[in-house]
Amino acid sequence: MEPLIKLRNLEKFYETGFVKTFVLRRINMQVAEGEFLTIMGPSGAGKSTLLSIIGMLDGIWEGDFFFLGHPVHNMKKRQRAELHKQFIGFVFQSYHLIDDLTVYENLDVPLSYKNIKKRERDSLVCDMLDRFNIVGKKDLFPNQLSGGQQQLVAVARALITSPKLILADEPTGNLHTTQGEEIMDLFKSLNEEGTTIIQVTHSEKNASYGDRIINLLDGWIVDE
Repeated sequence: MEPLIKLRNLEKFYETGFVKTFVLRRINMQVAEGEFLTIMGPSGAGKSTLLSIIGMLDGIWEGDFFFLGHPVHNMKKRQRAELHKQFIGFVFQSYHLIDDLTVYENLDVPLSYKNIKKRERDSLVCDMLDRFNIVGKKDLFPNQLSGGQQQLVAVARALITSPKLILADEPTGNLHTTQGEEIMDLFKSLNEEGTTIIQVTHSEKNASYGDRIINLLDGWIVDE
């Protein structure tokens, strides 16, 4: 079966004058559909960069990248953006909610990009509010919520388009222990329902929720 993600000799570097500074070196990896993969390593190892390349937020790199068999390395920016919109949900450490939109409106944003009729969008948003027990928060703005509640909204927003893949960059980094556990339990149950998850984390505890760990050091994969 075709892997969901296949990277071959993927490299990312910055050039200043004649000097190349590598962020990622010869990354070869595959991720199967339905996997829960953790990427670990010290600060500056290239973890978040790798995640944003996989999430198609960063389009400047070298090497081969196949997503569901599509050659991402040969695609134009617009085609990559379409793939991202169709299949990928992102959860960040700092939530990335839109401050001047309510919880309800934040959840509606990803649907508004997908040409979904207003009635269907309303019903999807209501389902998510219900599923995450945040119906009572729907008219509040992000700054009126606790960190844990903001992250719940961010996860709900990532899920609302039913993505095949969720990318989570230090998703519990700003949360108390119990809030963090709640988010990780949520990821675990999503994964058991078939969603592929790739998380970047410093936490051994969060890593234990996944199936396998890739360790990065100075841009190289050092072991699995």
